Amino acid sequence: MPAAPDIELRQRLKSALWYTVGKIVDEECLQLSANVTPQYIAALTELVYTQAVTLATDIESFAHHAGRKVVSTEDVLMMCRRNDGLKEVLEEFVEDLESKKREQKNASKTLR
Repeated sequence: MPAAPDIELRQRLKSALWYTVGKIVDEECLQLSANVTPQYIAALTELVYTQAVTLATDIESFAHHAGRKVVSTEDVLMMCRRNDGLKEVLEEFVEDLESKKREQKNASKTLR
């Protein structure tokens, strides 16, 4: 059974997720001139939460299988290996991030 702080943290996460899902649904409803019920938002929030927990568990398993205690970008990329579009977007994001890190490192070296 999870500890009390763990339960509280999960509830806070679900609340934040509910708020975010609700905002996104509201924006879409305005564009589509549609209405949804609070039950719909609750069900969608629960779906997103469950998917996120499953995703996190799988990514941690990939890291553990590789003999690491810390999740790396390779684990995330492994998770999306069956979704070519998502994998491509994430690879570009990682490449851009690494490029920016190199630029910052080089800039700090030239300032010395």
